[in-house]
Amino acid sequence: MVKISPSLMCMNLGKFEEQISCLNKKIDYYHIDIMDGHYVKNMTLSPWFIEQLNPYTSIPTDAHLMVTNPIDYVDQLLELNVEVISIHAEHLNGHAFRISELLKKHRKKMGVVLNPETPLNVIADFLHLIDIVTVMTVDPGFAGQTFVTESLEKVRQLKISREEQNLSFEIQIDGSCNEKTYKQMIDAGADILIVGKSGLFNLDENIENAVTMMEKNLTAAINL
Repeated sequence: MVKISPSLMCMNLGKFEEQISCLNKKIDYYHIDIMDGHYVKNMTLSPWFIEQLNPYTSIPTDAHLMVTNPIDYVDQLLELNVEVISIHAEHLNGHAFRISELLKKHRKKMGVVLNPETPLNVIADFLHLIDIVTVMTVDPGFAGQTFVTESLEKVRQLKISREEQNLSFEIQIDGSCNEKTYKQMIDAGADILIVGKSGLFNLDENIENAVTMMEKNLTAAINL
């Protein structure tokens, strides 16, 4: 089964405890979008949010750094026991070997994020260091954007490269993961789907009902 990672910038923060309590029973990761208003023109969650989340869950967190200087956040996120630190390829380039060594020392995972326009050759020289490759199927920074189908070819190529090079990284998709796209994403080779408003939180006001609907949609897509 594909793994599920809810994007918590899309949750109802007014029902924080209720929603986290329900999700804790059902999901594999929590996806935390950290934006500084510079790398993308939006501001959402922060390391402070992870600090508030930690007492309520043992689910591993994946911090997606959409910030101008992501390397500056790494030590703070390690102190918060973040499981995966995901950095956009253009910012990880030049730091990948050092950051990989640091994260392995702390037994944490290094993620790299590819925008729709970012070619795979940008990460070719350090692909063997990566634990999770996140393929953006929307432009970064905002929820509810149009699905970029062209990004699925990148997922297919990553799957081929993983097999040819005998690597073990997981392929994660971020953007428009919902009942209309699940099958395409899974068929392309996705291991982890990041679900936001259209895939989870807007399905029903009641989080338990929303999770049930998400699971039914996912199962239907897998069985098609």
